[in-house]
Amino acid sequence: MTNWVYPRGTANDGVWQVSLGAFDSAASVEGWAHTGLKVASLASGESLELAGAAEERIVVPLAGSFSITTNDGEFTLRGRASVFSGPSDVYYSGTSAALVIRSIDGGKVAVASAPAANHYPARLIPAEDIPVELRGAGNCSRQVHNFGTPAALEADRFIVCEVLTPAGNWSSYPPHKHDEEKDGETQLEEIYYFETRAVAAAPESADAVGYQRVYASDERPIDVAAEVRTGDVVLVPYGWHGPAMAAPGYDLYYLNVMAGPGPVREWLISDDPHHGWIRGTWDSQDVDPRLPFTG
Repeated sequence: MTNWVYPRGTANDGVWQVSLGAFDSAASVEGWAHTGLKVASLASGESLELAGAAEERIVVPLAGSFSITTNDGEFTLRGRASVFSGPSDVYYSGTSAALVIRSIDGGKVAVASAPAANHYPARLIPAEDIPVELRGAGNCSRQVHNFGTPAALEADRFIVCEVLTPAGNWSSYPPHKHDEEKDGETQLEEIYYFETRAVAAAPESADAVGYQRVYASDERPIDVAAEVRTGDVVLVPYGWHGPAMAAPGYDLYYLNVMAGPGPVREWLISDDPHHGWIRGTWDSQDVDPRLPFTG
């Protein structure tokens, strides 16, 4: 069976700690065709280059601030202390743009991508313009930064967002799928890139961990029940996925990249019929008061 789980350091390529996608020969995944992700840590003043390719990209600072140089000029991403500090400025490149990414004070950056044929305008999206959604309720409360969703960004193929889940909560729940083109559903691959942190009261020996579940929705085999920590990646080619679980004592973050072969750029899902009823319980519960995360 194809490997769908990449612990930190197992999908690296040179400076990239994560390098997965259609254009990444060093860490390509058989049958993976529609989405990509790169993650790198850079010292202060250090830079890296991405040549133009037939793909669109979003540059997302995970920690620290960065400058982006393209044919359109130079842009500053003000960044953040960590992924748990609220939204960051992000940069959408359009298609086939070469990029130079330079760290201003040292930090970590992600580049989400998708093969694309049509060009949409490059755009710097300030943190204050990013829609912040508090989704779910009770112990299913989570925070979503919708900077790369169809309602927020004009793009060709991909849908990109990030999700923060307080310690002890479940997100990406109830389990759902988007692996068919049919009424009410779109076919989308999905990447989960994770980061975790221990809550303030945790001892130094704490091991910040979360969990991710993916399982079969039809005859195609997939069975993932993975521990995840900072730097780990889980790929979802098809099947029911969820929950993404923040273990008690540890907050959970993930960056989602989705794209597929269908004619419409839209996130349409089907819930696992055994668990979809959970959504109806949220009306009588409050959103977790620990949200939103703002740093």
